Amino acid sequence: MTTQELVEQIYKKESFLCIGLDVDLNKIPKHLLEEEDPIFEFNKTIIDATHHLAVGYKPNIAFYEAYGVKGWKSLEKTIKYINTHYPEVFTIADAKRGDIGNTSTMYAKAFFEDLAFDSITVAPYMGKDSVEPFLAFENKHTILLALTSNQGAFDFQTKDTEGKELYKHVLEISKTYKNSENLMYVVGATKAEYLSDIREIIPDSFLLVPGVGAQGGSLQEVCKYGLNNQVGLLINSSRGIIYASDKLDYAKAAAKKALVLQTEMKKILQEGK
Repeated sequence: MTTQELVEQIYKKESFLCIGLDVDLNKIPKHLLEEEDPIFEFNKTIIDATHHLAVGYKPNIAFYEAYGVKGWKSLEKTIKYINTHYPEVFTIADAKRGDIGNTSTMYAKAFFEDLAFDSITVAPYMGKDSVEPFLAFENKHTILLALTSNQGAFDFQTKDTEGKELYKHVLEISKTYKNSENLMYVVGATKAEYLSDIREIIPDSFLLVPGVGAQGGSLQEVCKYGLNNQVGLLINSSRGIIYASDKLDYAKAAAKKALVLQTEMKKILQEGK
């Protein structure tokens, strides 16, 4: 999916919502555990109930790897279901990969070619030659961890180095990478006060923003400082939507939660016209 196609979907659905599919068998409705593949069944019904409200889905790969081969099969079925039934949806492999040379190429092949994701999250710590192999894939997007929403982000990301916070160095240097136009960036919603500075460095890039909802981030604050002339935001909500209910009505409850966010986004988009 190209960036322009993503923007078109945002305006068509009047939404820049991304739903995180972080499936924990201890949290899904108990009746699903009787299914042959409870993870896929849960994902399928959540996707069917919310696809008209969201422009993206983001499976956190750890939640699938934790269940071994069965979990990987569930992931494979989930992404195939999205690509077959809702090909207009932007898909993110939240894998946080990052290694040098051929290793990164193999990671990229696994998620871009075998699983056919549109994008993948990548850790930038190992630098240029750990990121560029992902950027080599046409019409695929690499989402670089820039400023994350966790408390530990302050351990390194905001430390002053040569008169500038480390995350700013990451943003500036990444712009020099080959095919950097395929970069997006992760910026946590709980770091909304940093968005003005971030937009000065990368005014045109898309930002994937987790932390709205369960982690306490404010959608209004993120949009105030983070929106650009092509929207430029994907707001992710995971637990707040998919675990809205653990009863038989879980899919309807998820759709209800997603609608609240989408309605707010619709208003923000209309006000920005």
